[in-house]
Parts: sequence; C-alpha cells; structure tokens
Amino acid sequence: MRIRGAVLHEPRQPLVVEEVELVSPHEDEVLVRVAAAGVCHSDVRLADGELGDGRWPMVMGHEGAGVVEEVGGAVTHVAPGDHVGFCIVPSCRVCEECRAGRFHLCLPAGENGPRGVLMDGTSRLSLPDGTPVQHALMTACFAERTVVPAAGAIPLPRELPLWQASLLGCGVVTAFGAVRNAARVEPGQSAAVIGCGGVGLQVIAALRIAGADPIVAVDLDAEKLRLASARGATHAVEGGSATTAARVARLTGRGSDWAFEVVGRAETMRLAWDCLRPGGTAVVVGLAPKGVEVALPAIEFLSDKGMRGSYYGSGDAAADVPGLAALALSGELDLGGVVTAVEPLAAVNDALDRLRRGEGARTVLVVDPELAGYA
Repeated sequence: MRIRGAVLHEPRQPLVVEEVELVSPHEDEVLVRVAAAGVCHSDVRLADGELGDGRWPMVMGHEGAGVVEEVGGAVTHVAPGDHVGFCIVPSCRVCEECRAGRFHLCLPAGENGPRGVLMDGTSRLSLPDGTPVQHALMTACFAERTVVPAAGAIPLPRELPLWQASLLGCGVVTAFGAVRNAARVEPGQSAAVIGCGGVGLQVIAALRIAGADPIVAVDLDAEKLRLASARGATHAVEGGSATTAARVARLTGRGSDWAFEVVGRAETMRLAWDCLRPGGTAVVVGLAPKGVEVALPAIEFLSDKGMRGSYYGSGDAAADVPGLAALALSGELDLGGVVTAVEPLAAVNDALDRLRRGEGARTVLVVDPELAGYA
C-alpha cells in the first residue's frame, strides 16, 4: 500500500512528508494505523546524524500508538481493532539477555534496531522508485500506517485516548523504569532530576509516586521548572551556574540519594554526579551523541558514589506499559500534563526545531484525529 510518512533523506535536513510504499506484515508482524506519535529528543539525535552514519532514508518516529488493522499468521496477542502502543525493543524472549530477564537488552533487537530493519533483518518500506527505506527503531510511526514486529505492539485499554497513550512506549516507560527498575527508589529517599523535558517530567512523576522526598528539579527554562513543580517536584533550581550542585546539596541535606540525568550531555552527567551525597548514585537516562565522553573526579569513588546507565526503562516494556496505562486511567498519572503542543504530522519539523532550541516538553503529532481521540 502507499502511505504518507515523514522521511529523513539526509541528516540535518528537514524531514519530507511524502508517499512511501508499505508492504503487508510477515507472519510475526502487525500492521497498525497510527493515531498519534510523540516527538522525542532521540528523534533529533537521529535526524541530526548524531547516532551514526547511514541511517537514511528513514521513516522517523518511535513513540506512538494506533489501532491494529492486520496481523500475521503467527500473531495471537492482538487482533484487528485492538488499540496498541509501540515498543522499540520487541524482545525475542529466547536470546541470552532475554533468558536472563534483561529484555531491554535483547540481542537481535539491539542488532536490528540501529540498522533500521525489523527483526528478520529486512524492511517493509521503500520509496516509490524502489529505494529501501529504514524503520526508525523498528517503529517508523511518523506515518499514517506502520508494520512492526508482533512484540512491538503492546495492547492498551480502549478507554485511554490514543493521543495520550502515544507517550507510553518511550518517554513514560523509560522514565518510570529508570526510577523503579534501575534505581529502585524507596520512600523518603531524595532525588535530583537534571533536565525537565518530556522524559524528565515523567521521571519526576515516577519519583512522586515512589514516595521520594525531596525531589529537586533542575533546568535552564523557567517554564519547564513550573511544569516540574506541577508534576511533583518539591523544589526547583535554575541550572547553568557554578553553584547549581551546591544548591541541590543544601536542599537535600548532604546531597541527593539519586540524581537522574535526562539531557544527554557530558556537563549535565557531571552535574548529576556532583549533586550526589556520599553513597549516592547517578542514573543516566539522556541519550548522548556518539563520541561524547564524561570525565569524573576519580578520588570521589572513595566516597562510594556511583553512576549507571538506564536504557528503555531497564525492564520489560511489554509487562510495564499496561500497568502504566492503568495508572493513567486511575488518574494517578497525568499523561497529558507533559504535552505542550499538539500538531498534525505536517508540523514535524517545527516540533524537532523546538527541541533543538530547548523549548517546551512533549509535542504530540496527531496523525488521525478521530482515532487519537483529539478533536
């Protein structure tokens, strides 16, 4: 079939919303009509060529939700008409990492995702002239329809509007997993969150639900700090000065038990480290460009401070996303509260430019307003 999608032809050039060819799903794949898609800073990293060469042409987008239209013969967990969110790590469940319970580090998913192909190593997308097109993180949801691996389609409750549900499969599961799986934050522990964009705001929500106190939000932008306070931050600190870490330390006692870096820059990773008390741990959630290195004062390892990474929530998205959807339905998690712009697919370049300028939190691209539940 022929669909419209946002295609990256060259890095650092505007995406082109144009017609591409999409073939039917294979045995273990699902065709989804896309309702809405969130625009993540990882999309900027891809679009600007910061995650490696040769990742184009590509239909962009990796955070979204929609309605199943067709399933392959081996698919049993979803059927046409079901609402689903997208998972960027459709774990195979049989590789060494999956058998060890590290589903977010699935080996074939980790190999094929950066190559822009599905789990069998091939693409379902092409330009009208036959040129193969890559799938962004096996999702490619800046488009009217997409074909994803079966494990990349997670069932969602119909009661949850898809424009809100579109955030679950990346920003929300990444943030909540960093708090729950990577850090295992306990009630009463202190935390600092460096970077209060779309994912950082979800980290703050996860910390609030976990019972962390105090929660110190750090950002350069006053509006993002206002949003952070509304999500549950107990204190807000404007960053960018030599005294930022000292201010966090005063607010948390001797420094925070946990510091979450949600920017993807060497200087903010170092700031997260500097905000820690002795024995505290920094969790790096932000995605940095290839080649970026972080320098730390080695003597401070004697204070038992630590730094660890967290990728895609450090857990099992297929198990975590339904629970997060339930939190949203209960009212405990306000998905729409981080959305600062709702726009059509044609506005994708405007959304990316805002992220480059550090403006706003999450933009949701409504691809199909009726399906998305956004009039």
